[in-house]
Amino acid sequence: MSTRSFASTCWECGSTCGSLVTVSDGRVIRVGPNKAHPHSAGAFCAKGIRALPQWTYGERRLLHPLKRIGPRGAGQWRRIAWDEALALVAEGFAGVIRRHGAASLAGAVSGAFFSRGPVMALLMRALGSPNWLINQDLCGGCRAVSDRVTGLAIGGGEDIAHTNCALVVGRNPYAADPVQWRALQAARKRGAGLIVIDPNRSPAAERADLWLRPRPGTDAAIALAMMQVIIAEQRHDQDFVQRWCHGFDALAERVAAYTPQRAEALSGVPAADIVQAARRYADGPSVFVSGHGIDAFSAGFQTFRAFHCLVAICGNVDRAGGNRRAKRPPGLRTWLDLLHDPAFRLPLEVEALRIGAQRFPLWSGAGAWQGACHNPSVLDAILTGEPYPLRAMLISGVNIVITYPDTRRTRAALAALDFLAVAAHDINPTAALADVVLPKTTTLEEEEVQLQPGGPCVSYTQPAHPPLGEARSDLDIASALLDHLEPRVPVNRALLPWRDQRAFNAFLLGDSGIDLDALARDGFARFDYVLGNFGEQGFATSSGKLELWSHRLAELGLDPLPDFTAPNGATSAAWPLLLLTGEREKNFHHSRFRDQPWLEQQTPDPRLRVHPDTAARHALHDGEWAIVQTAAGQCRLKVALSERVPADIVSTGMGWWRPRGEGPEFGALDVNVNAALSYAGPYDPATGSPDSRGIPCRIAAAP
Repeated sequence: MSTRSFASTCWECGSTCGSLVTVSDGRVIRVGPNKAHPHSAGAFCAKGIRALPQWTYGERRLLHPLKRIGPRGAGQWRRIAWDEALALVAEGFAGVIRRHGAASLAGAVSGAFFSRGPVMALLMRALGSPNWLINQDLCGGCRAVSDRVTGLAIGGGEDIAHTNCALVVGRNPYAADPVQWRALQAARKRGAGLIVIDPNRSPAAERADLWLRPRPGTDAAIALAMMQVIIAEQRHDQDFVQRWCHGFDALAERVAAYTPQRAEALSGVPAADIVQAARRYADGPSVFVSGHGIDAFSAGFQTFRAFHCLVAICGNVDRAGGNRRAKRPPGLRTWLDLLHDPAFRLPLEVEALRIGAQRFPLWSGAGAWQGACHNPSVLDAILTGEPYPLRAMLISGVNIVITYPDTRRTRAALAALDFLAVAAHDINPTAALADVVLPKTTTLEEEEVQLQPGGPCVSYTQPAHPPLGEARSDLDIASALLDHLEPRVPVNRALLPWRDQRAFNAFLLGDSGIDLDALARDGFARFDYVLGNFGEQGFATSSGKLELWSHRLAELGLDPLPDFTAPNGATSAAWPLLLLTGEREKNFHHSRFRDQPWLEQQTPDPRLRVHPDTAARHALHDGEWAIVQTAAGQCRLKVALSERVPADIVSTGMGWWRPRGEGPEFGALDVNVNAALSYAGPYDPATGSPDSRGIPCRIAAAP
């Protein structure tokens, strides 16, 4: 028996924890934490330990290309060779390009957090299309665009280890991030303060010194009022503001109207608690830890702007115990860098054709965060031909039938395409609608190089063995597809020049001085960095400072200052409850791992958390199925009585489908909460994000 162990990085969620992998006779027998990893320091969860190996070796794993041989969605497939599969995709794409032009193609992925994101974007660009779709309009996008507009270059929770106070907003680290959760627990043990803003009584809220429980969608009022208190009491960092912030006087004038008493009226949080939170945060150093609870509203961008300005005026930027700015070794490129590198860009007049660019330039325009399409507008383009026809797609590593709101419309759009190719690990509700399905590698079969700001370090994901069956990585698929397309249509290989992952990763390391072989041996590489080097690192804004008042927003006719917008969701006699979505579960990552036997036993059904008093009013009992209905649709969820949620709120997760159910829906129109949500707006003016939380609803026992 041949056994070896090596360091790697788990990619099964955004935490990306350092791992140790043991392989025996060519098969992974153990995945566990790497205590030496500077980012995760031994934090880990069941997604890496159990879900990842079963993801790779499970019985539903797709290992060979498939061609549809019956009606779309009928579940009739024929196994084919890769050359035939690539030729079919190439001809499908080429035919659409000949009929409608290159912009009629689009790619869809989860985003540029994984390497498949830039690979997909550059593949589309190599074919002349500016169109690619990401999921971050629903999760993380408002935070990222606000950060970019303000000039912070932070993420969230970068230096909990040295903080005196952690402000956790719309985030459940207990379920979402084992690294953050461990760090917060350690901070509490050494005496650091903890402030939590969350409508639900999360594990973090239970451990908090101060728990603010707002009405959903009203967090901005609290942030603005906290700034009002801090400025009125001159608790802000006056030296930092004078040297590094732009627009303080205008911000002070704006927040003066948001007294704690007004914020109490808007949010339901007692004014005295808001004052206490402001003073504790201002004492600092304090770290801002944020999450999906802010993002999932059509006012998410300005809500994040309010909290980001709070971080700035208190000087909690790039200081020990605050929010550290993203650091990197000189010469290293990130995946996001590739999207903005002029060498890999399309002409501006072509980028201007990107669907959504005119209406949401901060999301879809030239120089936008990831420069992705506005997803609902893409679905419109497929179904209506406006602003122009979009007729073919390649979808990789994302199950958009489950993850996009308005499931019926998403399915209708995919079914209406002239050609659809899906790269996936299994036949899921999205792959079920494809003309060709391509088998993808898993994390145990891939090599990745990634900058981890939380370390900060550069991490390495090492393949445990060659891909099983005929699975291929995204780069291998994209490169081979370009080979098949070159005889058919114009192709610009310079926009995706790498032939294999090793060459791609070597390009990313560039002149950083990090040796790829040493990185593979250790699993990570530390690098030196300096805090507070604002003169050297700079701020990527028009003023060259942190912009409390934003020039870019003013240019676009948007409010240059953060403000409060009342949430669209309001209860009524017809819709007496608010539906919160996005509840995290430790063992799942969005729509993934639903087919694994151990998880089917642990969590066999989607849960709807309902307060006991609410359940009694609606004649519901624990463990019974309930119908959740909104103005946009309905779904079926299983009641879980919980006093963690308020009596006027019901709460659930997302990503549910039935892998062993009947196709092609596989439960997508039944147990999937997105079947009850709208993707039609209103939209955030900056990011185009819809309301996917705080939705008025009613519940009743399922028949």
